[in-house]
Amino acid sequence: MKNLKRVVIGGTSSMVGKTLISTGIMGALSKRYKVQPYKVGPDYIDPTYHTAATGNYSRNLDSFFMDMGQIRELFWRHSKNKDISIIEGVRGLYEGISPYNDIGSTASIAKALKAPVILIVDARSLTRSAAAIIKGFKSFDRDVSIKGVIFNRVRGENHYRKLKEAVSYYIPDIEIIGGIPRDENLQVPQRHLGLIPTPEVREEIERHIDLWVSIVEEYLDLDKIVEIGDTIDFGDRVETTLWHVDRGRCDIGVAYDEAFNFYYWDTFDALRENGGNIKFFSPLRDTEVPDCDVVYLGGGYPEVFAEELSRNKPMIESIRSFEGKIYGECGGLMYLSRSINGIKMLGLLECDSVITEKVQGLSYVVGTFLEDCPIGCRGNNFKAHEFHYSKLVKIRGRFAYRIERGRGIVNHMDGLLSPDARILGGYAHQHPVANPYFPSSLVHS
Repeated sequence: MKNLKRVVIGGTSSMVGKTLISTGIMGALSKRYKVQPYKVGPDYIDPTYHTAATGNYSRNLDSFFMDMGQIRELFWRHSKNKDISIIEGVRGLYEGISPYNDIGSTASIAKALKAPVILIVDARSLTRSAAAIIKGFKSFDRDVSIKGVIFNRVRGENHYRKLKEAVSYYIPDIEIIGGIPRDENLQVPQRHLGLIPTPEVREEIERHIDLWVSIVEEYLDLDKIVEIGDTIDFGDRVETTLWHVDRGRCDIGVAYDEAFNFYYWDTFDALRENGGNIKFFSPLRDTEVPDCDVVYLGGGYPEVFAEELSRNKPMIESIRSFEGKIYGECGGLMYLSRSINGIKMLGLLECDSVITEKVQGLSYVVGTFLEDCPIGCRGNNFKAHEFHYSKLVKIRGRFAYRIERGRGIVNHMDGLLSPDARILGGYAHQHPVANPYFPSSLVHS
């Protein structure tokens, strides 16, 4: 197999500037190369920035959802025709679900792909100590190949010179890619679940990305990044099964707009491999669902757009009168409820949604289906994740799956069903590798 150029952009911790710098690198390199972006972990929002910067859909790699072979297979599928892949990490390089292993971590992805790592260090108040931090990261796991470093929030030229001298003296085998200066204008638009998704304020975010690209081009050595990406051979491909395929024929109406845009793009690939024909529509602006067999309401921020969603009476009536199966996920679950903070919604599930001030669910999830439903079969296990500030109250109905790890809707139960089991809503965000029967079940539902 040809050598697939790839670089992991890791950080010493959260909030060191990974998304800004990674997206800037992706955008800058896209002017010269075909760049395939990736995000480590269960994240919907950062990938929208990557996609805007490169013109290629960003994909997620996750060692809790996937085994090593599946990580490599997904990577091969999306990177085989690209010039270089840039993989943005999550949290600190070695942070995972346990203090004792690297499952769920950026490091685990770097090892699965034999990918070189460039480490971002927040350089505020550091000079010689920066060398100690980098040296510690390099020696912590010898199977993780840290090849370069980027300093962020550098105070000025003199500060950057001292950082370079210290690191070059103590770690002569590491490449110093550059230093990004402190600048209050280098901010990322934030909300309670993280960044603001690009579909909401596309033009504003594109301006941010243009600025990040210009900063990266000015302060980082892009040629060194490309060289580092070519330092380790990827090895041979061993084709691995990603998800169950049982081809059928099904038109799937997918809600996609400012309110609903939390989807893994691999889910759409998996649905199409199973014979699903995706038809996007907007609950905010359209007046009816498309001609389809199944409606899929993904996650997002319906609470931000609750008034607009409630005012779109033709769409509400269209979904209420839809006779096929409906699946709502997190934000979609909230839209299916009777109300969000008292604002009327679809009322297709017997519950109300309330937004709280603190996170209600933030976890990787392991669950078991208790009965057949639109996304799985009784007895099958699945992995997923949940992240929400809402909770459901005044709940009536039965649940389709039990949560062994995670919180679910209530009492470790999730997947609220309508009385006829035609409509399903859950907090667990499904991924087609972590729940391999999800795509085929939806197509055949």
